[in-house]
Amino acid sequence: MTPPSGVVVLTDRLVAREGLDRVVAGAVAGGVRWVVLREKDLPRAERVALAADLRAILADVGGTLIVAGPDPLGGDAVHLPAAGPYPPPTHPLVGRSCHDRSELDRLTTEHYATISPVWPTKTKPGYGPPLLVAGLGSLVRASPVPLLALGGVETPEQVIACVQAGVVGVAVLGALMRAEDPAETAASLTSAYVEAVTPVLTRTRRGVTQVPTSGLRPTVPTQGSSLTARSGHCRPQPQTATKESK
Repeated sequence: MTPPSGVVVLTDRLVAREGLDRVVAGAVAGGVRWVVLREKDLPRAERVALAADLRAILADVGGTLIVAGPDPLGGDAVHLPAAGPYPPPTHPLVGRSCHDRSELDRLTTEHYATISPVWPTKTKPGYGPPLLVAGLGSLVRASPVPLLALGGVETPEQVIACVQAGVVGVAVLGALMRAEDPAETAASLTSAYVEAVTPVLTRTRRGVTQVPTSGLRPTVPTQGSSLTARSGHCRPQPQTATKESK
């Protein structure tokens, strides 16, 4: 299974303006194809039901739901905390949260990692210190797996800066959970991601480098989608905006 890229949504029902199904549906209408289900305080049965609802939304566009924790809740993709478990489970897609070089050095069979916090974040105030772009770039170069930038990513300019630092995508929580219009916010961030990877694609056409052709679609649907009505090594380069397939 291909690691996540582009704009990846992390859920948090406690800060979401609406129900998670409606927020995720809006984000998907705005171009998002990857969602990480957190909500680890819920009973397992409720998480299973919520996972099924979100998978149904993502299935319409060939998207993927990743579940935080070692239990994929009936799926095949998980995102693990830095603390464990080690070794990671053998699911088709496994990611891990990392915050520094020592945690990146512990990675073994994981397929990708988030690195945080890049900037100060409203979700975890005081958490850090923030890496900023220079620190992010340094860890990208040291990482054995593709990285997603996480923490305080709220604007198109920040998305572009992260991609230019070498990550394959950005993980966004507050900016989309709190958005008045998740579809519009997702479209803005996704367009910035596409803008940032365009120079890489230009070099690819000239035969300088190779970039996988999976990822987000270059034309971001913001209106008219049925979803809006519903509740240094072999690291892959940032991906283009085409429909994700598993």
